[in-house]
Amino acid sequence: MKITQTNKKGLIQTFKAVVSVEEFQTAYQKKLSETAKKVKLPGFRPGNVPMNVVEQKYGQAIKGETAEDLIQQGARDVLTENNIKSASAPKIDVSKFEDGKEFVFTLEVETLPQIDSIDFAKVSVDKLTAEVTDKEIDAALKRLADARRETEVITDDRPLKKDDVVVIDFKGTIDGKEFRGGAGKDFYLALGSNTFIPGFEDQLIGKKIGETVNVNVTFPADYHVKDLAGKAAVFETTLKELRAYKEVKIDDDFAKIFGQDSLDGLKKVITDELTKEYENVSKVHLKRAILDALAPLCKFDAPESMVKMEFDSIWKQFENAKARGQLDEDEKKAKEDDLKKEYQDIAVRRVKLGLLLAEIANQNKLNLTKDDLSKAISQEAMRYPGSEKQVFEFYQKNARAMDALRAQLFEEKVIDYVATQIKTNEKKMTPEELYAFDPDKKK
Repeated sequence: MKITQTNKKGLIQTFKAVVSVEEFQTAYQKKLSETAKKVKLPGFRPGNVPMNVVEQKYGQAIKGETAEDLIQQGARDVLTENNIKSASAPKIDVSKFEDGKEFVFTLEVETLPQIDSIDFAKVSVDKLTAEVTDKEIDAALKRLADARRETEVITDDRPLKKDDVVVIDFKGTIDGKEFRGGAGKDFYLALGSNTFIPGFEDQLIGKKIGETVNVNVTFPADYHVKDLAGKAAVFETTLKELRAYKEVKIDDDFAKIFGQDSLDGLKKVITDELTKEYENVSKVHLKRAILDALAPLCKFDAPESMVKMEFDSIWKQFENAKARGQLDEDEKKAKEDDLKKEYQDIAVRRVKLGLLLAEIANQNKLNLTKDDLSKAISQEAMRYPGSEKQVFEFYQKNARAMDALRAQLFEEKVIDYVATQIKTNEKKMTPEELYAFDPDKKK
């Protein structure tokens, strides 16, 4: 087989392959003989069918298989002899395939770009951090105490006010008809908790126990039950009992409820948990900052085939979200062409960063180990107490989920390595600022 390069433009290289009549015939006869040894035909013993009979019955199919084998061989030779790392499978175009003539085809190969080493000393990012304050600890203790609060009956004959707990029966109707899930009995409702539909609790304030109130509300347009979204409803609500929360004393005895010997011990547990939580949020921001810093260093072209695959994946997610009514307000208002341009840019960025991270891993011999995967799956399983076995089985049986986990871990491993090589400027902020930080809103 004679292979010559005919064109090179950007990452696309084109090659022409010519198989002589003799070479094609040799490959064809070999495959014909292999078929004759296996074929079974009435009136002949297996392996004893005359060659001319086999050729007459299967000749055209075998010629097609021979051509396919030669194309695969040509593709391998092109990649090996030219030391090409392809971004996708070569595109094949058969130019000539006739009996008694040369077999000619072309191969169009999209290569991976050449990526130069990065001087990490020139890369600098901010590392956002937050410390646990006494205010945060006190707020966490209050949340724990509120979750443990009990109520007691209040016999005062007075109007209801915010923060009261009222026991109610209610029955909802739309256009005079009851609807599923719209009724309840002996429901404990804390006024001001915003537990019910907006406006419901406000209409009970000022009323008294024993009254029956018709509460008029409108379900939000984005209500999770589509049949009710945006519709006006009336809830016939009977006020049965007034209750108030008992005070929970936060002391050493309170700490023992959570398995701690003292309040100081409980505060330490809270501090450790919040510290870990802030560190996780900080790590997410650091990863984004590193990727933002690396993106301008991707001075190479992105393979079109990889960009198309990434864009198709993004657009499919968009269309699925649209079908489920889960688009955000910006997406709802945007023109489809503008969104496609935006998502195309995102696809290019993702592909370039993915290739860059892969090259960093290659240059620095970073690889995932079985221990990395086992540890990650174990951590995931710990999130579902009592279902650990099912989590392990899920990953064992679901190759796609395992591939997704492997890709995520690989990216995190490379990002962690980059974080040790670049300059990081620690920037302290409050927990509120850490959670609210949005790099896209920076000037």
